[in-house]
Amino acid sequence: MSALGETYLLSAPVAPGTARLAREFVTASLVAADRRLLIENARICVSDAVANVVRHARVPELVVQVTVHPERVLVAVRDDDPGRPPWPRPPHEGTGGGDVKGLALLRRLAHASGVRWVWDELRPVGKQVWFELREDVPVPAASNSGNPHPAALRA
Repeated sequence: MSALGETYLLSAPVAPGTARLAREFVTASLVAADRRLLIENARICVSDAVANVVRHARVPELVVQVTVHPERVLVAVRDDDPGRPPWPRPPHEGTGGGDVKGLALLRRLAHASGVRWVWDELRPVGKQVWFELREDVPVPAASNSGNPHPAALRA
């Protein structure tokens, strides 16, 4: 493994079945990297991030990136819709508030998480929701979603 880690990429259509595809991709990536202890939390987190893109972004495809380092795994879901930020939205009447619950669940399961804007020179062209998982470090009680995006996930 290089100092930058091993990176696995999946480009997929934004469609209802893509969350399942992303879960299987993350599982396969973590099995290949012998990081099986992280699979359950990674599947839940990537599923929530992808579901938010499917529900809210107005794009034809998304990209899931898994970067495996010796001490951590970074997962990012990118879409190229800069106009629709992935912030928690108030729950809609009768819908159960999936966005708020999903983002909160991701923050609880991940060691760190956040959002990074993807830029093309001087304008944003997309965004990337990322999260970090670690095997040997307990998840912090408070969210660190305000932390800067880890350098290993820069596009």
